[in-house]
Amino acid sequence: CHYARSKVAAEKMVLEANGDQLLTCAIRPHLVWGPGDPHLIPRLVEARLKGRLKVVGNKDNMVDISYVDNVAHAHLLAAENLVTTGTAAGKPYFIGQEKPVNLWQWLDDLFEDLDVPRLNAQVPLKVAYVIGGLLEFVYKILGKQEEPPMTRFVAEQLAKSHYFSHKNAQKDLGYEPIVSTEEGVKRLVASFKSSRR
Repeated sequence: CHYARSKVAAEKMVLEANGDQLLTCAIRPHLVWGPGDPHLIPRLVEARLKGRLKVVGNKDNMVDISYVDNVAHAHLLAAENLVTTGTAAGKPYFIGQEKPVNLWQWLDDLFEDLDVPRLNAQVPLKVAYVIGGLLEFVYKILGKQEEPPMTRFVAEQLAKSHYFSHKNAQKDLGYEPIVSTEEGVKRLVASFKSSRR
């Protein structure tokens, strides 16, 4: 996946730039969401309304999510650390909400708050993975530059648990989410509904 590779390459460059003249660290948010998001939530809502979004896997995967204000807060804490103590220099930090969420339950609850039908169709990971691989192959053969609607990477991201410890960010940066998941959802729903009027 180009997205994942580009993130890894960018983080590597940032951390390698760390030195006496410039202190750097990396913030690793996961699934950033919130008011004004033009990508994640609007795409999921559109896919759901068009009947293209299906549960991939067993519906039991836990994932980290990151409300946008908490991501900004983590960046400010990192900048403050780098210009004061510098203990974060050269290090990466995972950040997110208080705890991981069940991806599909969180989306179903969010859809309900947005007056969007809950998810009702499910596809096994193996099937989604094979479809993703076939679509990747077809897109490559046809010379298409855009990413297919399903890839092997996306299938795994939708079906498998992926969450991380935020302890290093708490210890070194003093990071704690300033907006809870529940409050973030309220803000997102209000923003989303007002933008659809």
